[in-house]
Amino acid sequence: MSGMADDIRFVLWLLLLLRGSSSCSGSDLDVQCLRTLQRSVIDPNGILKSSWIFDNTSAAGFICRFTGVECWHPDENRVLSLHLSNLGLEGQFPQGLKNCTSMSGLDLSSNNFSGPIPSDISLQMPFLTSLDLSYNSFLGEIPLLIYNITYLNTLNLQHNQLSGQIPPQFSLLGRLEAFNVADNQLSGAIPFSPQRFPPSNFAGNQGLYCCAGRSKQRGRSKQRINDESSIGAAAGFVVGFVVAFYFPHLFVFSQGLHPYVFRV
Repeated sequence: MSGMADDIRFVLWLLLLLRGSSSCSGSDLDVQCLRTLQRSVIDPNGILKSSWIFDNTSAAGFICRFTGVECWHPDENRVLSLHLSNLGLEGQFPQGLKNCTSMSGLDLSSNNFSGPIPSDISLQMPFLTSLDLSYNSFLGEIPLLIYNITYLNTLNLQHNQLSGQIPPQFSLLGRLEAFNVADNQLSGAIPFSPQRFPPSNFAGNQGLYCCAGRSKQRGRSKQRINDESSIGAAAGFVVGFVVAFYFPHLFVFSQGLHPYVFRV
């Protein structure tokens, strides 16, 4: 119930933001966002170059007709989400996205992006509900501060070259409904319960194990077994000592394979 209330407040906040900001300045920022993005990526197929034309910047909603651009309203230059999947784009993570201030979805999947995911991605796009960077060549660690993207529902990082651990703080992403990091180079404990996401979403990472809670439990079980073994050995020693002290006339010897009792 509280989650639904938070979602409603989030939507109302965005509507107030859209209404409260001047439409001109807001549109200018979003146009600047797309201009910078277009310049920052390598576009060997010329898809963005041919479809993102900035000649008529005075037209209402002109960026909404760009390939992969979805707007909040078709007559307003405010980016709701970017769907740039499978366009053959290359280079590092696109720049300028912080100026798409109302964006809630980013899909860069199935391209040839490389390099690290920006550590300040949560500051650039704090209102994302969906982030798909799968099937690229991003490397380095998963940025810790992604857990600050409070309304994130989908996070797909499958099939990259990411290393290090899945940040334990990701367990705080209460709205996360889809999470996939398969086919990377990750290691360490999975910070989610086994029931939350299917095992296939973590496959292809030889160093990953499930899960942080179970690892601690295994450690405690192993310690308990060791303690019990130590106690058993000590008890056996005490019993042997007591028998030898009170019954010194009985000793058990073994000659070859034939044990016998020798009385003193």
